[in-house]
Amino acid sequence: MVCLGNICRSPLAEGILRHKLTLLGLKYEVDSAGTANYHVGSKPDPRSIQVASNRGIDISKLRGRQFTSSDFDTFDYILVMDKQNQLNVKKLARNQHDEEKIHLLCSFQDNLTSSEVPDPYYGTLKDFEKVYDLLDEVIDSFITKTLAKA
Repeated sequence: MVCLGNICRSPLAEGILRHKLTLLGLKYEVDSAGTANYHVGSKPDPRSIQVASNRGIDISKLRGRQFTSSDFDTFDYILVMDKQNQLNVKKLARNQHDEEKIHLLCSFQDNLTSSEVPDPYYGTLKDFEKVYDLLDEVIDSFITKTLAKA
């Protein structure tokens, strides 16, 4: 799961996916990162922590890190939150195989009005709740279309 700073969207997505996989009894390595190094080592935004906690998911122990090209060796799917971060990740791709791993997370959900997960950083708690709800729905589609079939 990749966003810009790795404190809002991507840790929420990581927490949601981990939670859903545990409930399904599926074992996959899940992590999140940012394309920028603004928040390396930082906890997720307090609003992300609160929204996840309100839904029974603890992301408070996650720490921000920056996406690196070695992530292509570790992960089968590089799921990005928006087109700008998709471009930033593609710049680190070493070959076509790496590029094929990069997907907009929202591309797994049909009938969305946007292909991007909006960044709630400058918004209110309500914006974080809306992002959580979108991620929850899109991650269900991702699991159904990819992981549950494996």
